[in-house]
Amino acid sequence: MKLERAKKILVQCDFDGTVTIDDISFMLLDAFAKGDWHVINQEYADGKISVGQFNERAFGLVRASKKDMLSYIERRVVIRPGFDEFIAVCRKKGFRLVIVSNGLDFYIKKIFVDRGLAELEYHASETRFHANKLKVRYVGPDGSVVDSGFKEKFVEEYIREDYQVVYIGNGTSDLSPAKGAHRVFATESLLENCRLTGLACIPFLSFYEINHVLDSW
Repeated sequence: MKLERAKKILVQCDFDGTVTIDDISFMLLDAFAKGDWHVINQEYADGKISVGQFNERAFGLVRASKKDMLSYIERRVVIRPGFDEFIAVCRKKGFRLVIVSNGLDFYIKKIFVDRGLAELEYHASETRFHANKLKVRYVGPDGSVVDSGFKEKFVEEYIREDYQVVYIGNGTSDLSPAKGAHRVFATESLLENCRLTGLACIPFLSFYEINHVLDSW
């Protein structure tokens, strides 16, 4: 879809592997899952299970407290360069910025709070802790629980609200929502999939490349 610059713009950005360099949920599973979560991830990659089923089963293997997990990632999180400036550009241009992630809300909130970004709007898998176990679920923009298509549902909702959606992502789960957006910035496997499927996109390695384009609109 073509971007009409006269209309209101919303930037929907992925978190794990996009805002951050590494996937934080995978980092936590490697550290705390009591079992081979990679087998479950392969089922998801093969399209045999949904992202909701993946998170439910994979994080069902985790035996750790919220405190222990947050402590583990505290010094391991690396933010993609240019992210703070990216936020500033969105504010300057009047673009609504929303983080929509298949990751877990408790660590996204912690990372943003620690960086002084508590006001950022984000939607992610809701996490509940029960005696060193955690349960996760996705709640869509209409308040209903969803098992798949979480990111896509937000793109669709924002378009219904008459936004033009700029999508930023890095992973295989970003291809479907990117297809519904007006403009796409892609890196890593999303970039590869965009090229394979013929979906127009702008490549990036850091947010600085994105900032340069956004600032020119």
